[in-house]
Amino acid sequence: MKRDPRDSPPPSVEVQVEFGAESRGSPLRSANEDHYVILRLSRHQETLMTSLPDQSLSERFDEYGYGMVVADGVGGTGVGEAASRLAIATLVDLAIYFGRWNVRIDDDIAREVMGRAERFFRAVDSTLLIQSANLPGAGLRTTLTAAFSAGRDLILAHVGHSRAYLLRSGRLTRLTRDHTLADEPAAGAGPLVDIAASVRDRHHILTETIGSTDLSGPMIDIERYRLKNGDLILLCTNGLTDTVGEDRIVDVLQSDRPCAEQCTALVNLAVEAGGDDDVTALVARYRIPAKEGESVSEEGESVSEEGESVL
Repeated sequence: MKRDPRDSPPPSVEVQVEFGAESRGSPLRSANEDHYVILRLSRHQETLMTSLPDQSLSERFDEYGYGMVVADGVGGTGVGEAASRLAIATLVDLAIYFGRWNVRIDDDIAREVMGRAERFFRAVDSTLLIQSANLPGAGLRTTLTAAFSAGRDLILAHVGHSRAYLLRSGRLTRLTRDHTLADEPAAGAGPLVDIAASVRDRHHILTETIGSTDLSGPMIDIERYRLKNGDLILLCTNGLTDTVGEDRIVDVLQSDRPCAEQCTALVNLAVEAGGDDDVTALVARYRIPAKEGESVSEEGESVSEEGESVL
Protein backbone atom coordinates (compact mmCIF):
# COMPACT_ATOMS: atom_id res chain seq x y z
CA MET A 1 0.00 0.00 0.00
CA LYS A 2 1.49 3.34 -1.07
CA ARG A 3 1.48 5.98 1.65
CA ASP A 4 2.55 9.57 1.07
CA PRO A 5 1.55 12.00 3.83
CA ARG A 6 3.08 14.79 1.77
CA ASP A 7 0.05 14.68 -0.51
CA SER A 8 -1.76 16.86 2.05
CA PRO A 9 0.75 18.91 4.01
CA PRO A 10 -0.64 21.04 6.86
CA PRO A 11 -1.05 24.76 6.15
CA SER A 12 1.85 25.62 8.47
CA VAL A 13 4.15 23.95 5.93
CA GLU A 14 2.94 25.72 2.80
CA VAL A 15 2.16 29.25 4.00
CA GLN A 16 4.95 31.71 3.23
CA VAL A 17 5.32 35.00 5.08
CA GLU A 18 7.40 38.05 4.18
CA PHE A 19 8.19 40.53 6.95
CA GLY A 20 9.38 44.09 7.28
CA ALA A 21 10.01 46.37 10.25
CA GLU A 22 11.08 49.96 10.91
CA SER A 23 11.31 51.92 14.17
CA ARG A 24 12.47 55.50 14.60
CA GLY A 25 12.80 57.51 17.78
CA SER A 26 11.35 60.95 18.39
CA PRO A 27 13.74 63.87 17.94
CA LEU A 28 12.42 65.16 21.27
CA ARG A 29 13.59 62.13 23.28
CA SER A 30 16.97 60.69 24.14
CA ALA A 31 15.72 57.11 23.70
CA ASN A 32 13.22 55.37 21.42
CA GLU A 33 10.51 54.05 23.77
CA ASP A 34 9.10 51.70 21.11
CA HIS A 35 10.43 48.15 20.84
CA TYR A 36 9.47 45.21 18.61
CA VAL A 37 10.35 41.65 17.74
CA ILE A 38 9.49 39.28 14.89
CA LEU A 39 10.00 35.56 15.54
CA ARG A 40 9.76 32.33 13.59
CA LEU A 41 8.82 29.20 15.53
CA SER A 42 9.60 25.90 13.86
CA ARG A 43 9.02 22.23 14.38
CA HIS A 44 10.88 19.68 12.34
CA GLN A 45 11.58 16.00 11.92
CA GLU A 46 14.80 14.77 10.37
CA THR A 47 15.49 11.14 9.45
CA LEU A 48 19.03 10.29 10.52
CA MET A 49 19.02 6.52 9.94
CA THR A 50 16.40 4.03 8.80
CA SER A 51 16.03 0.54 7.34
CA LEU A 52 12.93 1.54 5.38
CA PRO A 53 13.10 1.67 1.58
CA ASP A 54 13.75 4.95 -0.19
CA GLN A 55 10.78 7.35 -0.29
CA SER A 56 9.13 5.66 2.69
CA LEU A 57 10.03 8.61 4.90
CA SER A 58 10.86 12.22 4.24
CA GLU A 59 14.47 13.10 4.95
CA ARG A 60 13.30 16.24 6.70
CA PHE A 61 9.96 17.82 7.53
CA ASP A 62 9.53 21.46 8.66
CA GLU A 63 6.56 23.62 9.59
CA TYR A 64 6.41 27.10 11.05
CA GLY A 65 4.55 29.63 13.14
CA TYR A 66 5.34 33.34 13.35
CA GLY A 67 5.16 35.93 16.10
CA MET A 68 5.12 39.74 15.85
CA VAL A 69 5.14 41.98 18.92
CA VAL A 70 5.22 45.76 19.33
CA ALA A 71 5.33 47.75 22.57
CA ASP A 72 5.19 51.49 23.21
CA GLY A 73 6.52 52.46 26.62
CA VAL A 74 4.75 55.09 28.73
CA GLY A 75 6.35 57.71 30.89
CA GLY A 76 9.33 59.26 29.15
CA THR A 77 12.74 59.94 30.76
CA GLY A 78 13.90 56.45 29.79
CA VAL A 79 11.25 54.70 31.90
CA GLY A 80 9.10 54.01 28.84
CA GLU A 81 12.02 52.46 26.96
CA ALA A 82 12.78 50.17 29.91
CA ALA A 83 9.10 49.18 30.18
CA SER A 84 8.65 48.21 26.52
CA ARG A 85 12.01 46.41 26.45
CA LEU A 86 11.25 44.41 29.61
CA ALA A 87 7.73 43.57 28.44
CA ILE A 88 8.85 42.07 25.12
CA ALA A 89 11.85 40.25 26.61
CA THR A 90 9.64 38.72 29.32
CA LEU A 91 6.97 37.68 26.80
CA VAL A 92 9.56 35.96 24.59
CA ASP A 93 11.09 34.18 27.58
CA LEU A 94 7.66 32.92 28.63
CA ALA A 95 7.00 31.62 25.11
CA ILE A 96 10.35 29.81 25.07
CA TYR A 97 10.05 28.16 28.46
CA PHE A 98 6.30 27.62 28.83
CA GLY A 99 4.84 27.77 25.32
CA ARG A 100 3.59 24.65 23.56
CA TRP A 101 4.87 25.88 20.18
CA ASN A 102 1.59 24.97 18.49
CA VAL A 103 1.89 25.39 14.72
CA ARG A 104 -1.19 23.36 13.75
CA ILE A 105 -4.27 25.23 14.89
CA ASP A 106 -7.75 23.77 15.23
CA ASP A 107 -10.56 25.06 17.45
CA ASP A 108 -9.35 23.26 20.60
CA ILE A 109 -5.72 24.31 20.14
CA ALA A 110 -6.81 27.87 19.33
CA ARG A 111 -8.56 28.07 22.69
CA GLU A 112 -5.40 26.77 24.37
CA VAL A 113 -3.23 29.33 22.59
CA MET A 114 -5.59 32.19 23.46
CA GLY A 115 -5.72 31.14 27.10
CA ARG A 116 -1.94 30.88 27.21
CA ALA A 117 -1.62 34.33 25.64
CA GLU A 118 -3.73 35.83 28.40
CA ARG A 119 -1.66 34.10 31.09
CA PHE A 120 1.56 35.32 29.48
CA PHE A 121 0.29 38.92 29.27
CA ARG A 122 -0.71 38.82 32.93
CA ALA A 123 2.71 37.45 33.85
CA VAL A 124 4.36 40.29 31.92
CA ASP A 125 2.12 42.75 33.77
CA SER A 126 3.20 41.26 37.10
CA THR A 127 6.86 41.45 36.12
CA LEU A 128 6.59 45.15 35.35
CA LEU A 129 4.79 45.80 38.65
CA ILE A 130 7.50 43.97 40.60
CA GLN A 131 10.26 45.88 38.84
CA SER A 132 8.40 49.16 39.36
CA ALA A 133 8.68 48.70 43.12
CA ASN A 134 12.42 49.30 42.77
CA LEU A 135 11.99 52.55 40.82
CA PRO A 136 11.37 56.01 42.24
CA GLY A 137 8.43 57.94 40.85
CA ALA A 138 6.48 56.61 37.86
CA GLY A 139 6.23 52.87 37.37
CA LEU A 140 6.93 50.79 34.29
CA ARG A 141 4.00 50.83 31.89
CA THR A 142 3.66 49.99 28.21
CA THR A 143 1.27 49.05 25.47
CA LEU A 144 1.68 45.50 24.16
CA THR A 145 0.26 44.10 20.93
CA ALA A 146 1.20 40.60 19.79
CA ALA A 147 0.21 38.55 16.73
CA PHE A 148 0.80 34.81 16.32
CA SER A 149 0.11 33.11 13.01
CA ALA A 150 0.29 29.45 12.06
CA GLY A 151 -1.00 28.36 8.69
CA ARG A 152 -4.23 30.26 8.03
CA ASP A 153 -4.85 31.22 11.65
CA LEU A 154 -4.00 34.53 13.29
CA ILE A 155 -4.34 35.15 17.01
CA LEU A 156 -4.02 38.66 18.44
CA ALA A 157 -3.47 39.74 22.04
CA HIS A 158 -3.62 43.45 22.78
CA VAL A 159 -3.43 46.08 25.52
CA GLY A 160 -3.13 49.82 24.92
CA HIS A 161 -3.32 52.08 21.87
CA SER A 162 -0.83 50.47 19.51
CA ARG A 163 -2.79 48.88 16.67
CA ALA A 164 -3.11 45.87 14.39
CA TYR A 165 -4.62 46.22 10.91
CA LEU A 166 -5.52 43.83 8.09
CA LEU A 167 -5.31 44.87 4.44
CA ARG A 168 -7.38 42.55 2.23
CA SER A 169 -8.45 43.27 -1.34
CA GLY A 170 -7.69 46.98 -0.92
CA ARG A 171 -9.73 47.31 2.26
CA LEU A 172 -8.08 48.21 5.57
CA THR A 173 -9.69 46.77 8.71
CA ARG A 174 -8.57 47.64 12.22
CA LEU A 175 -8.34 44.45 14.29
CA THR A 176 -7.72 46.11 17.66
CA ARG A 177 -9.44 48.83 19.66
CA ASP A 178 -7.67 51.63 21.45
CA HIS A 179 -7.76 51.47 25.24
CA THR A 180 -8.05 55.23 25.66
CA LEU A 181 -10.50 57.63 27.23
CA ALA A 182 -11.67 58.70 23.77
CA ASP A 183 -12.56 55.15 22.75
CA GLU A 184 -13.98 53.99 26.09
CA PRO A 185 -15.91 56.99 27.46
CA ALA A 186 -18.42 54.81 29.28
CA ALA A 187 -16.04 52.19 30.58
CA GLY A 188 -15.67 53.82 33.97
CA ALA A 189 -11.97 52.98 34.09
CA GLY A 190 -9.62 55.54 35.58
CA PRO A 191 -7.02 57.07 33.26
CA LEU A 192 -3.44 55.99 33.76
CA VAL A 193 -1.86 59.37 33.01
CA ASP A 194 -2.39 62.85 34.39
CA ILE A 195 -5.64 64.18 32.94
CA ALA A 196 -4.74 67.79 33.70
CA ALA A 197 -1.67 67.53 31.48
CA SER A 198 -3.45 65.64 28.72
CA VAL A 199 -7.03 66.90 28.68
CA ARG A 200 -6.55 68.36 25.20
CA ASP A 201 -6.12 64.89 23.73
CA ARG A 202 -8.33 62.12 25.06
CA HIS A 203 -6.84 59.72 22.50
CA HIS A 204 -3.62 59.70 24.52
CA ILE A 205 -5.19 59.05 27.92
CA LEU A 206 -4.69 55.32 28.32
CA THR A 207 -7.25 53.35 30.32
CA GLU A 208 -5.35 50.05 30.06
CA THR A 209 -1.61 49.32 30.05
CA ILE A 210 0.74 46.49 30.88
CA GLY A 211 2.11 47.51 34.29
CA SER A 212 -1.24 48.86 35.44
CA THR A 213 -1.67 49.39 39.17
CA ASP A 214 -5.30 48.26 38.94
CA LEU A 215 -5.76 45.34 41.33
CA SER A 216 -7.59 43.32 38.67
CA GLY A 217 -4.87 43.91 36.09
CA PRO A 218 -5.36 45.22 32.55
CA MET A 219 -8.18 44.26 30.22
CA ILE A 220 -6.60 42.04 27.54
CA ASP A 221 -8.29 41.77 24.15
CA ILE A 222 -7.67 38.40 22.48
CA GLU A 223 -9.16 37.42 19.12
CA ARG A 224 -8.71 34.77 16.44
CA TYR A 225 -8.95 35.47 12.70
CA ARG A 226 -8.65 33.47 9.48
CA LEU A 227 -6.02 34.59 6.99
CA LYS A 228 -6.36 34.47 3.20
CA ASN A 229 -3.91 34.63 0.36
CA GLY A 230 -2.44 38.08 -0.16
CA ASP A 231 -3.41 39.40 3.29
CA LEU A 232 -1.15 42.01 4.88
CA ILE A 233 -0.98 42.51 8.64
CA LEU A 234 0.30 45.80 10.04
CA LEU A 235 1.28 46.26 13.69
CA CYS A 236 2.16 49.83 14.61
CA THR A 237 2.46 52.29 17.47
CA ASN A 238 0.35 55.42 17.74
CA GLY A 239 3.27 57.46 16.45
CA LEU A 240 2.13 56.31 13.01
CA THR A 241 -1.66 56.48 13.36
CA ASP A 242 -1.64 59.89 15.09
CA THR A 243 -0.10 61.52 12.03
CA VAL A 244 -0.84 59.33 8.99
CA GLY A 245 -4.41 58.75 7.82
CA GLU A 246 -5.66 55.29 7.00
CA ASP A 247 -6.07 56.25 3.34
CA ARG A 248 -2.32 56.95 3.15
CA ILE A 249 -1.58 53.69 4.95
CA VAL A 250 -3.66 51.81 2.36
CA ASP A 251 -1.73 53.46 -0.48
CA VAL A 252 1.57 52.22 0.95
CA LEU A 253 0.39 48.70 1.79
CA GLN A 254 -1.24 48.22 -1.63
CA SER A 255 2.05 48.85 -3.39
CA ASP A 256 4.04 45.87 -4.59
CA ARG A 257 7.15 47.03 -2.75
CA PRO A 258 8.84 44.62 -0.31
CA CYS A 259 7.46 44.74 3.23
CA ALA A 260 10.67 46.30 4.54
CA GLU A 261 10.31 49.21 2.10
CA GLN A 262 6.65 49.62 3.02
CA CYS A 263 7.58 49.97 6.69
CA THR A 264 10.22 52.57 5.87
CA ALA A 265 7.70 54.48 3.75
CA LEU A 266 5.13 54.50 6.58
CA VAL A 267 7.65 55.77 9.11
CA ASN A 268 8.83 58.43 6.66
CA LEU A 269 5.24 59.63 6.22
CA ALA A 270 4.88 60.04 9.98
CA VAL A 271 8.11 62.03 10.19
CA GLU A 272 7.24 64.20 7.18
CA ALA A 273 3.83 64.95 8.72
CA GLY A 274 5.60 66.54 11.67
CA GLY A 275 5.10 63.71 14.13
CA ASP A 276 7.13 64.15 17.31
CA ASP A 277 6.48 60.68 18.79
CA ASP A 278 8.44 57.48 18.38
CA VAL A 279 7.03 55.52 15.44
CA THR A 280 7.19 51.80 14.65
CA ALA A 281 5.64 49.73 11.86
CA LEU A 282 5.76 45.97 11.30
CA VAL A 283 4.27 44.41 8.15
CA ALA A 284 3.67 40.77 7.25
CA ARG A 285 2.48 39.59 3.81
CA TYR A 286 0.95 36.10 3.58
CA ARG A 287 1.15 33.77 0.58
CA ILE A 288 -1.33 30.94 1.09
CA PRO A 289 -1.73 28.28 -1.61
CA ALA A 290 -5.33 27.54 -2.54
CA LYS A 291 -6.89 24.32 -1.38
CA GLU A 292 -8.36 22.00 -3.98
CA GLY A 293 -11.58 23.54 -5.33
CA GLU A 294 -10.80 26.93 -3.80
CA SER A 295 -9.87 30.10 -5.68
CA VAL A 296 -6.56 31.68 -4.81
CA SER A 297 -8.11 35.08 -4.18
CA GLU A 298 -11.42 35.56 -2.40
CA GLU A 299 -12.20 39.14 -3.29
CA GLY A 300 -14.34 41.41 -1.19
CA GLU A 301 -14.39 39.42 2.04
CA SER A 302 -13.12 41.09 5.16
CA VAL A 303 -11.81 39.03 8.01
CA SER A 304 -14.59 40.09 10.33
CA GLU A 305 -17.46 41.95 8.72
CA GLU A 306 -19.35 42.36 12.01
CA GLY A 307 -16.35 42.46 14.33
CA GLU A 308 -16.60 38.74 15.02
CA SER A 309 -13.66 36.40 15.24
CA VAL A 310 -13.62 32.84 13.93
CA LEU A 311 -14.64 31.42 17.31
